[in-house]
Amino acid sequence: MEILLRRNRNTIETRLEYVGNPAETQLYFYVFLCISVLFLSSIFLFCSSVHAEETLSWQDCVREASKNHPDLISAEEVIKENMAQKKITASTLYPQVSGTLNASTGRSDHGTSNTVGDTYSYGGNASQLIFDGGKTINNVRAAEENIKAAGEAYRFTSTDVRLRLRTAFINLLKAQQSVLISEEILKIRIQNLGLIMLRYKSGLEHKGALLTAEANVAEAKLGIASSKRDVIVAQRQLAKEMGKIETTSITVTAPFEVAESEGEKPDFGVLAKNNPSLKQLIAQANSAEFSVKSAYAQFWPTLSGTANAGKNDAHWPPKNDQWDLGLSLSFPIFEGGLRTAEVARAKATLAQLTAEETSTRDSIIYTLEQTWALLKDAIDNVVVQRDLLVATEERSKIAQAQYSIGFISFDNWTIIEDNLVSAKRSLLSAQADALLAEANWVKAKGETLEYESSPSY
Repeated sequence: MEILLRRNRNTIETRLEYVGNPAETQLYFYVFLCISVLFLSSIFLFCSSVHAEETLSWQDCVREASKNHPDLISAEEVIKENMAQKKITASTLYPQVSGTLNASTGRSDHGTSNTVGDTYSYGGNASQLIFDGGKTINNVRAAEENIKAAGEAYRFTSTDVRLRLRTAFINLLKAQQSVLISEEILKIRIQNLGLIMLRYKSGLEHKGALLTAEANVAEAKLGIASSKRDVIVAQRQLAKEMGKIETTSITVTAPFEVAESEGEKPDFGVLAKNNPSLKQLIAQANSAEFSVKSAYAQFWPTLSGTANAGKNDAHWPPKNDQWDLGLSLSFPIFEGGLRTAEVARAKATLAQLTAEETSTRDSIIYTLEQTWALLKDAIDNVVVQRDLLVATEERSKIAQAQYSIGFISFDNWTIIEDNLVSAKRSLLSAQADALLAEANWVKAKGETLEYESSPSY
């Protein structure tokens, strides 16, 4: 067969023509088309997988969450809101200046005559608070404490975001490891099925053993499929906690071991003092104390200075000067018990926050004690489960050799193999539980999203 390349000069069209048998030409055309489609599809899939897959470390996830997590953005806006509220409250301490411009016309009837008059004026007004019993000053100080409380609320939100982000990270890490372990289990089950198949064909094993081995292979395949679905769910969870709208194929990398293993028992009282939830309540209690002082200050008179200057006339522009200076003194006489009720409300709020502060401190110390104990238990459990896996793997090697030569029965051998599979999964669960216990311990200490206990994070 000969292939010719021809060019039509009128249409500037290039094409391939096959010279020979038409059926052969058509066959080669379809082969060429199929190969082209497969080649282009492979390139497209390769490029898609390269661009879609995203490998992240723990630090990468922290950076994403710090920038994009909506809870952190909301908490930051609360701080800005309280800062603006402080400026609003403090503005009363400064002179209040305003300008006025008036123009009016009027008419009055006097029997047979009418009078029409125009009035024009402009000027400025100023007032300055001189004394209000310390009410405004205490309100400003209360606003400052509210800013501190909002800052501690941001820290508390950050600790909560860190726990959720770390949990999602660990879940994805566990799901990835689970896929690998499920594949190892499938290999073990397939090898066992091959050995049982040989003995069954030789008449040395019953059909029930063969069916059990086949069911174990099917179960192992299901484990792989389930683990892969868990990976997809964990990817979605991690993307959510990073503040991402779209979910890509995420892979995380990190040592699957606990980095924070404190040897001696820490001082929980010292750790509790730095907890943001406690510091937030302390700031709120301080703010309430200033609010009580502000409420008492309302019983004092308020003294302000005023000044007005401008011009007025019946024609525009006005030419007649006018000005005045004065002092304004006001004090409450009777308001139906309003100020007394406001003092009582402020004192009740202070007492409430003081009690909550004590309760929160006790709860934090208890939580620290509990999470520290759980962390130590989880770390010890990993060591035990790793030792059990080593022992089970050794037993499995010996039992397989014994079963292949008929020294032990199928029932005894399959129990040992099931223990091996269970030990692999138990170690994975123990490692994940230890990482989660570590994350809860960090949360109990009140550490924020940026907290790092070791470079492995």
